[in-house]
Amino acid sequence: MARREQTVTVDGRTLKVSNLDKVLYPETGTTKGEVIDYLQRVAPALLPHAAWRPATRKRWVDGIGTAQNPGTVFFRKDLEDSAPSWIPTARLEHKTHSNTYPLANDAAVLAWFGQVAALEIHVPQWRFNASLEQQHPDRLVLDLDPGPGAGLAQCAEVALLCREILEGMDLRPFPVTSGSKGIHLYAGLDGTATSDQVNEVAKELAASLERKHPRLVVANMKKSLRENKVLVDWSQNNAAKTTVCPYSLRGRSRPMVAAPRTWEEIESPGLEHLDFHEVLDRLSDGLDPLAALAPSAAQGTDRLAVYRSKRDAKLTPEPVPHPPAVGKTARAAAPDSAKPVSFVIQEHHARRLHWDFRLEHEGVLVSWAVPKGPPLQRGIQRLAVMTEDHPLDYGTFEGTIPKGQYGAGEVSIWDAGECTIEKWRDGKEIIAVLSGREDGGLGGIPRRFVLIQARGMGDQDNWLLQLTKEQPSEDSTVPEDIPESSLLDEVPKPMLASSGVPEDIIEGDDWCFEMKWDGYRALAKVENGKVKLLSRNGNDMTEDFPELQELAVLAPEGAIVDGEIVALDGSARPSFSLLQQRISHRRKNRLRQAQAIKLNFMLFDALQLPRSKGGKPENLIGEQYVDRRKYLEHAVSDGQYIKVPPAHTGPTLKAALKTSLELGLEGVLAKECTGDYEPGRRSGSWVKIKHLLDQEALVIGWTKGQGNRASSIGSLLLAVPAGDELEFIGRVGTGFSDLQLKEIRERLEKIARKTPPVKHIPAQFQRDAHWVTPKYVAEVRYSELTKDGRLRHPVWRGWRDDKEPAEVRWEHPGSLMK
Repeated sequence: MARREQTVTVDGRTLKVSNLDKVLYPETGTTKGEVIDYLQRVAPALLPHAAWRPATRKRWVDGIGTAQNPGTVFFRKDLEDSAPSWIPTARLEHKTHSNTYPLANDAAVLAWFGQVAALEIHVPQWRFNASLEQQHPDRLVLDLDPGPGAGLAQCAEVALLCREILEGMDLRPFPVTSGSKGIHLYAGLDGTATSDQVNEVAKELAASLERKHPRLVVANMKKSLRENKVLVDWSQNNAAKTTVCPYSLRGRSRPMVAAPRTWEEIESPGLEHLDFHEVLDRLSDGLDPLAALAPSAAQGTDRLAVYRSKRDAKLTPEPVPHPPAVGKTARAAAPDSAKPVSFVIQEHHARRLHWDFRLEHEGVLVSWAVPKGPPLQRGIQRLAVMTEDHPLDYGTFEGTIPKGQYGAGEVSIWDAGECTIEKWRDGKEIIAVLSGREDGGLGGIPRRFVLIQARGMGDQDNWLLQLTKEQPSEDSTVPEDIPESSLLDEVPKPMLASSGVPEDIIEGDDWCFEMKWDGYRALAKVENGKVKLLSRNGNDMTEDFPELQELAVLAPEGAIVDGEIVALDGSARPSFSLLQQRISHRRKNRLRQAQAIKLNFMLFDALQLPRSKGGKPENLIGEQYVDRRKYLEHAVSDGQYIKVPPAHTGPTLKAALKTSLELGLEGVLAKECTGDYEPGRRSGSWVKIKHLLDQEALVIGWTKGQGNRASSIGSLLLAVPAGDELEFIGRVGTGFSDLQLKEIRERLEKIARKTPPVKHIPAQFQRDAHWVTPKYVAEVRYSELTKDGRLRHPVWRGWRDDKEPAEVRWEHPGSLMK
């Protein structure tokens, strides 16, 4: 067969490639060309974790084959003789031999790996320095490998246990779903410990977990011991061992990826491995959960290394400064809290609209992405996701980041000016007064913001941004009232529901009940015979759901309606997983696969419709809910994709919840029948009641912490009343602040007792336990119940001092235990 060879240029290097249409993954039809394209697009995220490490490769020169006829795999250490001369190498001497390894230091090397079908890249936990001398490890790794009978869910459970220990050791863990079976956990090190020392620590950590959780964890490599358990493989910290590199492809039936994940994803019951399309979509959205582990950033040698790794100065108009000279580090002067520094807030129309909130600190712009924009009223909290540091020159950047580049889209300055830092506690809390432009988004008045790291929200990059109670001037809050004009020219943001429990709905009050759908919230406007679909954040979703243009036929011109887009599984039940697949297929132009996933647009409210048949559309925001529903049902007909499911004014909440359970839905939305529509606001007149809720529990004991938590609490033991006795439901060890840990221990030491207040507590939970009288009520959030009735992935939410122990009860139907 002809090789169909061609020459390409990558990062200034000339490379010959051939047979780009050769299929390497038969099940998905993924070709060599697609593999090389993936490696180039993922390079900014992958290279920081592969550079200067000896790269061992697994090659499938004829493709990975099928289950019946698997392809031949070659495990390769030495650089191939046919390799281009420009590939950097390093030699390692072993006891009986030596090997010359390639170094994946740039995108051109990755392209060559793709050309020779080196699908998997494996690297050790240490790096070479610029003189090619082997260094101490800069990261610790734990490989969580499920044995027969266990799966990814059990690995996630063990990952959370490991997280608790590592954080107690003052190490920040980062999870990576391996793309094969399990999960890898990484934690950055300062390079002072040897590989042998790190290996011993990892070994002891695994052994400790096995002692405390013998039914779930095994630290011994023997296969006979691994059934229904998760192996915590500590041995990959050995200097001679390697682990698949984050963002590397895997040699599985489909092109799966060793994909960095957020802790929120690890805690999700629907956790699955990701393929290379999904990983590229995440990176395009700016989601790189492992960016903070990039070695140079972790070691503090170059704070802009992660920023630089994601950008090509030749392809983006953004400022991309040159790296510091080898061995030299730019050191910023110690900050002077009295001296103003700069800030900028940029409106960023990327794949999803967000605002980039940047504060000057130690010579860089420390940055957060704020999906809903900075709050302009006290009492409003906004999620702020910490991103990589940016150069100071970025403070004046406005322009278009080209398609295909990281963060592609329009960037404009929303506001900028001087900033006075009043408090800066790394990883904990920041208080700053921002004084922007007279015509800027902050309204031309100084505003004092506080950023607080939200440890209980699943990931250490998640912060909360809000205005402080005390502001520099009394004019520092601006009302955000939305005028109720006679006609809505623009589609406002949707009204949001408050979280609640059944007890929030008082029987006899005027409530209506709807089913809660598990999908994408959307507002739709019919204009000029076409439908425009907007997400809850204002993003245009029209092209993602072309069949929903059916609404233009079923609804009158000028209509603005509210609803949920859901994907239906084989049992006609909403499936969020299918919906995500649908979006992924659609954006990759796989129309046939996309259209095979059936959609419904469930309409439940109307913002603008005629009040009578044939009439002109009118603004309905100030109308009562029951009237808006009446106009919706009269004006919009059901179609193949458009549905107007009934609202229930008659049944009780109990009946509605029962119906929701029978239909396999998330829960119920309770709405005040007389309530108006409040665009963009979370209102108490809409209450969402899910089947999986936060759980109140009695604290019955505690275990001592480790590492920097050695003087406080490691975890709390919990129980709920069951008849005349207490039932043990597990323990919670995450979600605490340092201040909370201190207060909790002081509180519990005053009610200590010698014996457990609950019968039948498994032995592994009694080890090292300190028992207390079950006097205090706490609240935790969790994903689901295990088969033996334990909380899975619980996170501390706080004390419920307004609750008496006698009031505590199970808040979830027992039929939902998994």
